[in-house]
Amino acid sequence: MSVSLSKGQKINLEKQGGGALGKVTMGLGWDAIKSKGFLGFGSKSEAVDLDASVVMFDEGNSPVDVIWFRQLRSKDGSVVHTGDNRTGAGDGDDEQINVDLGAVPASVKSLVFTVNSFTGQTFAQVENAYCRLVDASNGQEVARFNLSVQGPHSAQIMAKVYRHNGAWKMHAIGENGNGRTFDDLLPQISAHL
Repeated sequence: MSVSLSKGQKINLEKQGGGALGKVTMGLGWDAIKSKGFLGFGSKSEAVDLDASVVMFDEGNSPVDVIWFRQLRSKDGSVVHTGDNRTGAGDGDDEQINVDLGAVPASVKSLVFTVNSFTGQTFAQVENAYCRLVDASNGQEVARFNLSVQGPHSAQIMAKVYRHNGAWKMHAIGENGNGRTFDDLLPQISAHL
């Protein structure tokens, strides 16, 4: 059963029926902005390029690696981005980041997931934008965050997946921001580490 996330909510990353999650997928989806032409004729779609990113942090809260459209794989291979979607066309997730939590180096304390509007539209303008966390072993959605209702900003610090007492947990941050890439959010992210 999926949990609809709200700002600041924490959830344990455990499978239904017990046991820790080993592999998770962060999915990001959205639709192009549809505009109507004169008297309803000539409607067209405006491309929207949202970008999913994840920043890996060590015990000292320093970034050690970033997975995003310019680097699709972490240096250690534990995190893989499926590629950049620049339009939002198609059904389902438009971008995905796959994380093998068991392969994340012990030196990595947390992973912070962000979403940015590279083309500059605010989430209030983007149709059906969402971010979700999925148990990759069975495709079961663990949590979902609706972005389109979030308001007039162009970025969001979505969630932090972190180690606590030997287990992985997730904190839904849901903090609004502005900027075209994860780099613009780093000062804000530091407050959540």
